[in-house]
Amino acid sequence: MRELRNMKGLHPRDLTRRQRLVLAYGVGLVSIIVAFTLLYHWGMATLENRPRTIFQAFNTVIETMTTTGYGADSLWTTPAMNLFVSTMQVTGVVIGFVTLRVLVIPLFERAPLMLDDRLSVKRDHVVVAEYERDSEVLLDELEELDIDYVLVESDQEEAKRLSDEGYQAINGDPEDREDLERATIEEASMLITDAGKRTASIVLTALEANEDLRVISFTGSTRRKAALAEIGVDRSVAPHALIGRRLAEKATTPVTVDTPVDAASVTIREVLVRRGSSLHGVRIADSPLAAHPNLTLVAGWFDGELRVPPSPTDRLTPNTVLVVAGPENTLDEAANEVAGVRSPSRSPHDRIVVAGLGEGGDAALEALPERVSVTTVDESTDADPDVVGDVTEPETLREADIEVASALIVTVDDDADALLTTAMARALAPDVEILVRVTDTEKTAPAFRAGADYVLSIQQLCARLVAAEVHGERVMDPVGQIRLVRADASAFAGEALRDVRSDADREWTVVAVARNGDVRTAEETVIESGDEMFVAGSDEAIQEFERTVDTA
Repeated sequence: MRELRNMKGLHPRDLTRRQRLVLAYGVGLVSIIVAFTLLYHWGMATLENRPRTIFQAFNTVIETMTTTGYGADSLWTTPAMNLFVSTMQVTGVVIGFVTLRVLVIPLFERAPLMLDDRLSVKRDHVVVAEYERDSEVLLDELEELDIDYVLVESDQEEAKRLSDEGYQAINGDPEDREDLERATIEEASMLITDAGKRTASIVLTALEANEDLRVISFTGSTRRKAALAEIGVDRSVAPHALIGRRLAEKATTPVTVDTPVDAASVTIREVLVRRGSSLHGVRIADSPLAAHPNLTLVAGWFDGELRVPPSPTDRLTPNTVLVVAGPENTLDEAANEVAGVRSPSRSPHDRIVVAGLGEGGDAALEALPERVSVTTVDESTDADPDVVGDVTEPETLREADIEVASALIVTVDDDADALLTTAMARALAPDVEILVRVTDTEKTAPAFRAGADYVLSIQQLCARLVAAEVHGERVMDPVGQIRLVRADASAFAGEALRDVRSDADREWTVVAVARNGDVRTAEETVIESGDEMFVAGSDEAIQEFERTVDTA
């Protein structure tokens, strides 16, 4: 089904080698039949003096090429016609063999084709040279963004499985230049590699074939970044460390706002959609917070991705954090009225437990500010934790004072341990905010059911990082970049707040209008000359606002 779906609306250069072969075969067969029909029609009238209609000529050609017999036209009297009919007979036999090999046999053989035959013509594409994580998560992300790619997979069975499912995958050794050339490495624009200790060899081989490649490498440790940069890697990413830092940022910086002078009446706050909420699956446009006339949705976190502003068609999930702006009292009331939604602590967490001191846990510790009181837990004494023990055991969590902690960051290596730790912590401390890292994307939902408030998946993170590099998509921007500024509103005089906010092309949004000491947030408010407005957005969005809007 994937292959049929992918063939719809394709340009000829996008067809796979096999699809081009079948197309050429069909065009050739039709051409031969048409030519034989015209020649037979002419020969019967001119050489045999027994004219036939074009349809009779067509029927005789089909009878001859399929060896089903002739009927009234035989025997032919002239040598030329006999020779011509003999040629048609031989041609029919040859076409029969070709049809058998090209169309019939491949339908019944289990592995009849070179996987290369299924590749479409490539240019300015991405070559993925080994991917030690879940390949399908990455490839689905690339296909969703319509990014052309080839995966070079050293495991023959895995390559065959992915190719059978319609992915652009071939079996080969990415350290072998010939195998990279099968993926058209010389025409590629980017190389992505996730091959552990083989990374250096793969990168050097690829750059030898195409020195203009942009190279992204996933690595297990930040300690290898300098060496990878030395051999030509443009960006190396340690996913475990990146997620550890992100969880630490999420725990300690709910939202950071540059508050203008006299802006006390306008507040920006995160509202977390918790597990079990009735809002799951609801579109942003249909949510109570979006529909509130005095509140404005500034941004939203969707599974770790920041969207400024969120699209009205985005759907709320258990991992959604909405950044909402408006009058403080109104915001508090709205958040409290929504069932299943919890507004995180207004002040950053000051007592945090970090469970697991691997690459991710160490990165989380580095990202936590000095003012935060941190208790670390790990089974290994080599990691020098504050508490040595199994974090899935209640005694260990109690020793780490989980009951009085404001947040728990779970970065243990095993997903099963992460889920059990989450459930145990939730049972011991119902109010603690739990932020969890999982390796398998499929474990995200179970983590929420276990009691997590926020979950990030290694596999999904890697896929989105690739999307960010290839497609320019914003991924994992720190929420601290959201700013609130006050500016002259005269440029929008005569427009209602509803209309100003509805422009989907802008990444900044107008939160409120200040007039005669009052702050007005209602959508029907019409902006007047002399009003001031509060504008919210990311750093880049605010800079764009200041460049393009006359606020003098």
